[in-house]
Amino acid sequence: MRRLLRSALGAVTAAAAVLACTTPATPASAADAPYDVLVFSKTAGFRHDSIAVGIQAIRELGTANNFTVTATEDASRFTTANLAQYEAVIFLNTTGDVLDASQQTAFESYVNGGGGYVGVHSASDTEYDWSYYGNLVGGYFSSHPAIQQATIKVENRAHPATGHLSSNWTRTDEWYNFRANPRSSARVLAALDESSYSGGSMGGDHPISWCKTVNSGRSFYTGLGHTQASYSEAAFRSHLLGGIRYASGRAKADCRPETGYTALYNGSTTGWTQAGPGSFTNSDATLTSVGGMGMLWYSAKEFASYSLKLDWRMPGDDNSGVVLGFPAGSSPDGALASGYEVQIDATDAADRTTGAIYGVKSADIAARDAALNPPGEWNSYELLVEGERLQVFLNGTKINDFTNTDPARGLAGHIGIQNHGTGDDVSFRNIRIKELGTTPPPGGNTVVQAEAYTSASGVTKVSKSSANGGQAVGYIDPGDWTAYQSVNLTGVTALRARTASAGAGGTIQVRTGSPTGTVLGQVAVPVTGSWDSFTTVTANLSGVPSGSQNLYLTFTGSGGSLFDIDEFTLVRSGTNPDPGTGGRIVGLGGKCLDVRNGSSTDGTQIQIFTCNGATGQQWTVTPNGPIKALNKCLDVNAGASADGTKIQLWTCSGGGPQNWSAQADGSLRNPATGKCLDVSNNSATDGQAVHLWSCHGGANQKWTLP
Repeated sequence: MRRLLRSALGAVTAAAAVLACTTPATPASAADAPYDVLVFSKTAGFRHDSIAVGIQAIRELGTANNFTVTATEDASRFTTANLAQYEAVIFLNTTGDVLDASQQTAFESYVNGGGGYVGVHSASDTEYDWSYYGNLVGGYFSSHPAIQQATIKVENRAHPATGHLSSNWTRTDEWYNFRANPRSSARVLAALDESSYSGGSMGGDHPISWCKTVNSGRSFYTGLGHTQASYSEAAFRSHLLGGIRYASGRAKADCRPETGYTALYNGSTTGWTQAGPGSFTNSDATLTSVGGMGMLWYSAKEFASYSLKLDWRMPGDDNSGVVLGFPAGSSPDGALASGYEVQIDATDAADRTTGAIYGVKSADIAARDAALNPPGEWNSYELLVEGERLQVFLNGTKINDFTNTDPARGLAGHIGIQNHGTGDDVSFRNIRIKELGTTPPPGGNTVVQAEAYTSASGVTKVSKSSANGGQAVGYIDPGDWTAYQSVNLTGVTALRARTASAGAGGTIQVRTGSPTGTVLGQVAVPVTGSWDSFTTVTANLSGVPSGSQNLYLTFTGSGGSLFDIDEFTLVRSGTNPDPGTGGRIVGLGGKCLDVRNGSSTDGTQIQIFTCNGATGQQWTVTPNGPIKALNKCLDVNAGASADGTKIQLWTCSGGGPQNWSAQADGSLRNPATGKCLDVSNNSATDGQAVHLWSCHGGANQKWTLP
């Protein structure tokens, strides 16, 4: 823990008026700018008798919500020039092979370039031999039982397609089983309760609607919509409208895959305590602020490094925030003084508007405005805390990146939501958390961004694309130092640092307690000839105290501008302290090589993703040998050599498809095929797949090894 717990102050529990009701369906915002959609309903297999009423329903939705509809079954309309006029293309109960190769190419280009896709019901029974489409729709149809009533569990109540629904939605339709579960590659919005009907065959985890991003495009799929009656249901029409608005870019949502989160609030306020005046009502698994200025805080546990996600909505010009890093028993004012507030108020000053670290650092306003849904609609936050670094994501887009350097404040501690005052009415849903770094990563080593210091003397944070995470500690002169608060040093025997120097070079000394504490070890930093040319140096340590300690790096040398430090690794006993053995592999856009959803299942897609310290981003590299994560190997699917071959995680076998060789140009080559590890479509979007490709030396084939 960052600090000793204080004795709890008196607190008032949140008001709980639990009502068994369903939020009524609400129309889309009237502020949507006009747009155009194409409805495509060609069939080469079974033809649904609901297609005509479906087209009419979409036309009616368009008339009421500011979009125009063109309906066609003419596949020749799938040209680059023609598709460019539409914000989204809806595959309405299509079946079979409906596009030829050139039409497929045009549609791929359309989506990759930012177009939207909506798949309705048997859109998943379409184009089985077109792998791009399979990824786009998210899952192929397998079978279905007879039409019957079932209960849908709504998992994401912030997406525009599901925000109007209650947690359970009971209706009648034809319920598809799918060949594979899409959860690993898409954000599941709703899933079937297989106990509520007969014929479900997906083992209890049965997604039925989901969304995802594909390169720069957006995809939404719903398995609903078989029957004619569906298209006259108000709740289904709102569901379909929300999917169209998301795919068309008129409503924003976080559609990144999500697993491993624990609910802190999803209807129950157990573990929550009210501090200060005001309260929160609790209705339909939604907390809504009343009066203030107070704070509802999660008193059951403190958190250190974590990903906190929650959904919020304000009806107008309102004010609230999420408070992080305060000790137990804090008053609302005390919590803001010892921790930080991530603000919710889109109309305030730059350093206290939505996405800002209140009073300290503004959000990226352009990115924030592009990601923000207007009052009356739900938004989603991810607050990613790694030590003293806080990244804020709004509807899946990063809008702030802040590192705490104030020794009197911190990010580790309790979390809370603010009730700001009378008239500031803000609602919250689905508050959930995933703890990070509670156990050492594979190999026992811990990677620390050098610029994430809690205090320092003399140095400056510098931005550079060659640094992992985009920043390094620079302008280091003799006598300067950096400090890192409450670092777990148990079992640490060495420190490995990534350094660059076009200056004088020098020495890194490792100390605990203070900048003048006992030197545990030191290492010379060589001149590398460029501030962007990094090398790795290792200091063997002795006499390292156990437990959480304040760690100091002190710097010596002759002259000024000694060197830069990007990151350092604490190497624990029993692991190899030599460079290149374990840690992150960083590629295009500063993103990390990542095992999708942290799954160790054979065949799991390897991708790039924002570096977050997860175990699925910790790789052990053997020179000219295997690269391992989660005790499995980076593998070329089936040992194939074709451009575009999938790169996956697979049980280690020692074969050629699992051996990799680092090249002087920064690429990773598979000697068995002579081809390179490549980020597909040269896109740094989170979740972008990596594949095998002919080596060309481009930025999407350059990797920084641990």
